[in-house]
Amino acid sequence: MAKRSLVLVLSALLAGCGVTPTTELPPVGAAPQGLAAGDRLKLDVFREKDLSGEYVVNDEGNLSLPLVGSVKAAGKTLPDLRKELTVLLSEGYVRDARITLDIVSFRPIYILGEVQKPGEYSFAEGMSVFALVAKAGGFTYRANQGVAHIRHSNETSEQSYRLTSGAAVLPGDTIRIGPRYF
Repeated sequence: MAKRSLVLVLSALLAGCGVTPTTELPPVGAAPQGLAAGDRLKLDVFREKDLSGEYVVNDEGNLSLPLVGSVKAAGKTLPDLRKELTVLLSEGYVRDARITLDIVSFRPIYILGEVQKPGEYSFAEGMSVFALVAKAGGFTYRANQGVAHIRHSNETSEQSYRLTSGAAVLPGDTIRIGPRYF
């Protein structure tokens, strides 16, 4: 009877090890990339050298601009912030403001666990989990290549996702590749 109970318990444990999450990450290009603290932007205001330059979104999610002061950037997309800055500058600082606003660099991404070179990597637009794994030297022989555990920068805990070839990575993500058990 004890052997039978032990076999049932082990079977239940082994069945739990093989559970693959059904949730998938959005594909590359479909995931919205809002700005957040640590992103570096380049602002060019036509004929206004004093306003032009590189700015970093601070820890509060704001850009500190000369004359204008603090402007909320976190959570906004680049086109939305560009429109807002154009309107703001046109209202009282620059006549017929014409600006360009570009991303110099996003906040870094991190990969841990069963990859050859875990660590911090620079984010590139259109990056997938597999592209990040490739940057990190590939999976180790122990890696569970079907599941990724991801904590997005605006979340406090990680979620498990089924890995697909087009699974998107977002700036600030921490990706953990776990081991496979069998």
